[in-house]
Amino acid sequence: MKILIVNPNTTASMTRKIGDAARSVAAGGTEVVAVNPADGPVSIEGPYDEALCLPGLLTEVKRGVADGADAVVVACFDDPGIDACRALVPVPVIGICHAAMQVAVQLADSFSIVTTLGRSVPVLEGLAVRYGMAQRCRRVRAAEVPVLALEEPGSAAAQQVRAEVRAAVAEDSAEAVLLGCAGMADLAAALSEEFAIPVIDGVAAAVKLAEAVAGLGIATSKAGLYAPPVPKAYSGTLSAFAPRTP
Repeated sequence: MKILIVNPNTTASMTRKIGDAARSVAAGGTEVVAVNPADGPVSIEGPYDEALCLPGLLTEVKRGVADGADAVVVACFDDPGIDACRALVPVPVIGICHAAMQVAVQLADSFSIVTTLGRSVPVLEGLAVRYGMAQRCRRVRAAEVPVLALEEPGSAAAQQVRAEVRAAVAEDSAEAVLLGCAGMADLAAALSEEFAIPVIDGVAAAVKLAEAVAGLGIATSKAGLYAPPVPKAYSGTLSAFAPRTP
């Protein structure tokens, strides 16, 4: 099995970290390919970045599936472009936020999310509602850590995340904590051990879910929302993205 993991931002060091986290949990026969677009934002922090990451994300998803990927993981906790990716390709496309929530509720009755900046809080609260998880989500907490600070050796970012995990346990009575950024993937194991609760990295959760769904041999439904895009012309710089008749 081949799983394509797309980091929708352009920061290669984060992509390497994400790939390492994915390979650490992948089954022996699973090949993990981790990529990021050449064009787009260096980090995704809010709806503007999210919108402008989509052309690069769609390009990498289309290329990776053409190269034989059996499933796709979109490695941004905002789950950007999931519906568009599912319309574009037939293989399963898994978002790391949704995957983390699905794993959490198998292990705990409630969870809190620790994300990067406060501007991400309403995004993730909205996803909890969309995914039917609002009653299980105690709180979305912001460590007030810029995404790229997670890539800086010696920064205080990891300690700020740790402090919010501690607060989630003490103040929210959360039974599990989701790490709300793919750049936190390397922190999950140590935090789980320290706080004696599941601290869930969405990348790892999505890889195992992708293996399970792809292993069923069932393609994404094309009967409704995820039907292929309607062929039509696109203008200007987006002309290359115009849907064409198969």
